[in-house]
Amino acid sequence: MPYGGGPQQQYPQEPQYQQQYVQQGPYPDQMQGYAPQQAHQPMHPHAQQQVHPQQQQQTYGGQAWDTGQGQYAVADPQAPQAYPAADPHAPDAYAPTDAYATADPYAGAEPYAQQPAGGYPGETPDLYGTEESYPPPEPPGRRRPAPDPEAEPEAEEDDEDEETATAAGGGRRSGRKGKGKDKPKRSRASCLVAAVVIVGVLGGGGYYGYDYLKTRFGPAEDFTGEGTSESVEVQIPNGAGLTQMGVILKEHGVVASADAFVAAATANKRGTSIQPGVYTLKKKMSAASAVAVMIDPSKLNVLVLPEGKRAVEVYEMIDKKLDKPAGTTAEVAKRDPKGLGLPAWAADNQKIKDPLEGFLFPARYDVTKETTPESLLKQMVRNASDQYANLGFEAKAKSLGLETPLQLVTVASLVQVEGNKHDDYRKMSEVIYNRLKKTNDVTNQKLEFDSTINYLKGTSDINVSREETRRLDNPYNTYLYKGLTPGPISNPGSEALNAALDPDKGGWMFFVSVDGNTTTFTKTFAEHEKLVAEFNARQKQKNGG
Repeated sequence: MPYGGGPQQQYPQEPQYQQQYVQQGPYPDQMQGYAPQQAHQPMHPHAQQQVHPQQQQQTYGGQAWDTGQGQYAVADPQAPQAYPAADPHAPDAYAPTDAYATADPYAGAEPYAQQPAGGYPGETPDLYGTEESYPPPEPPGRRRPAPDPEAEPEAEEDDEDEETATAAGGGRRSGRKGKGKDKPKRSRASCLVAAVVIVGVLGGGGYYGYDYLKTRFGPAEDFTGEGTSESVEVQIPNGAGLTQMGVILKEHGVVASADAFVAAATANKRGTSIQPGVYTLKKKMSAASAVAVMIDPSKLNVLVLPEGKRAVEVYEMIDKKLDKPAGTTAEVAKRDPKGLGLPAWAADNQKIKDPLEGFLFPARYDVTKETTPESLLKQMVRNASDQYANLGFEAKAKSLGLETPLQLVTVASLVQVEGNKHDDYRKMSEVIYNRLKKTNDVTNQKLEFDSTINYLKGTSDINVSREETRRLDNPYNTYLYKGLTPGPISNPGSEALNAALDPDKGGWMFFVSVDGNTTTFTKTFAEHEKLVAEFNARQKQKNGG
């Protein structure tokens, strides 16, 4: 053992470079030696330097400092403070390179007492590994006085301020008094602010929590009654579901919430039959009252234009719907037909009776307070033009043996009027094309349709006399003139348009409706004459002989 009097062991060591520290302790009168001196003591080639086995060092800022994790041997009070240089010839001499000048707080204690040490540094017990031990010291630049575990945080601040005041030359007592006056006030204010914040957070969270639960699980907000005296127009777009309808109604102030409307519509057996369009409703209606109005088709503020109507009939319907004087819409149509949006190939014949005929597309049109005859006509013309463009009328007209797209619209208008049922449209289309052929030597390319005479006269008679067909000299008289009429005679719908593009291939040349409801088609004139005889006999019996 190095200091136990036993045989000494020598270990090869590199020359040690040590520094001396003078560190100021917690109190000025207690000093530890620190001397910024470094001494390098050469050693005898055969001599070996021994290091204290309990001494451990670390480096901080380029300097070595004592970690305190080794055990220090207590100096002998009788021994001198400086060690003489070791004899270079003594093999076991201990010659420290640094001088120690430290006050010994353990003077009088038994050297090495109660400090067992192992023979090797690795065997030294760790005095900081237990729960009762103090933590290892920090580097010199980071060391602070140990806090008092029993002191409160405020006391620590006071002590720190007192030390600062002492260092600056001020009195400790005055600094503590000033500190003590301010702290209770700041503490009470902090508690008050914290309390206000907590109350605000709890109050806001409670309100929003209640609102969420009410919205999530409570009944939907709803008005009562049939609404106020204030009316509003609401337009429901195509494809809108009940939720979207409810949102639109709420935005217009009709219902209190979309959920209430959805619930009322779901509870009504006809709630799913609500149609898109414009409704005139009251503000602040109950959801059930709003649903009751909207399931009634007559409450829709729309204009429904059926298939096959003539232009003059459409004008009358617009005047009536918009509460306009009779003839108002007809005057608008006559004033500037091209300005209403007709395509360039429309009205290319000066003999056309009405340029808008065939371009007032059958559909349902929403009507509002701002709707005018001109705006409705423009919508109808635009819809028709879009249909013809989508079906490719300009390109397909010539492939069907026609000269212009307008003639294709005319064929469709004839199919619409002469065909009683949708199943008859394609057969009727073939009859028209067969009679227009140059090889037609039965009717000599004449259509001979009663519907053209009725259009010319503005009537809808089913019976047209032979005398009348010979007397009316007009291009619309297909008994007198070959080919198609100058323009359409009605406003055809989608099925008639498609039939005009795709006629049947059954070889039909004639047709007749014996009972007024069913149309019978034939290929030969003999079959047709037989059906005509049956028709005349029935008409004679119906008229009383």
